[in-house]
Amino acid sequence: MNAENSDLRGKTEVRSEEGAPLTALRAGDPAAFERLVREHAPRMLAVARRYLRREDDAEVAVQDAFVSAHRALPGFQGEAGLGTWLHRITVNAALGLLRRKRRLERETSLEDLLPRFRSDGHREAPGLPWVESRESRLEQEEARRKVREALDQLPEIHRTVLMLRDIDGFDTGETATLLGINDNAVKARLHRARLALRTLLEPHFGGGSDA
Repeated sequence: MNAENSDLRGKTEVRSEEGAPLTALRAGDPAAFERLVREHAPRMLAVARRYLRREDDAEVAVQDAFVSAHRALPGFQGEAGLGTWLHRITVNAALGLLRRKRRLERETSLEDLLPRFRSDGHREAPGLPWVESRESRLEQEEARRKVREALDQLPEIHRTVLMLRDIDGFDTGETATLLGINDNAVKARLHRARLALRTLLEPHFGGGSDA
């Protein structure tokens, strides 16, 4: 019985420790918000970098996200974790910055990246099978760099859908809401983005058999 009471008391203490900073944040405590910034800024910056090519743009998005979070904190009920909530706000801030900064330079046309098919339905140039190998840490880092470079070559509207769905894990409905489009448009853009990304990565990850 004593052990059971001790266990209940421990759980109560955990809830109290988690609730105290949230209460302070809702109350507008500057020290609590400063701690929030210190703890979450690095992760939020990493999220913003995935959507924005320029470091200064990513930093602006994070600043915008913290401003939005500060305004919204009094109404934050904690249904989702604080980190999850901030993640979504950061994605919204990055997307908002993208909308404000429509790039003027010509982007690669997605049509140039999609596989071409013959009248019989077969690909004109069948892709090579991707080879999986036991990569060293340096090789893995190089692979990630190539993927990032390939993502950067996709047109913005397709890259953003792919990032939201395949990297940040938003479902189709959530992605549609974030982008202000319907579910079918999300599915179509995602399909085409995946095809284009594979085309860009095939020279690096495709393997062939020796003749």
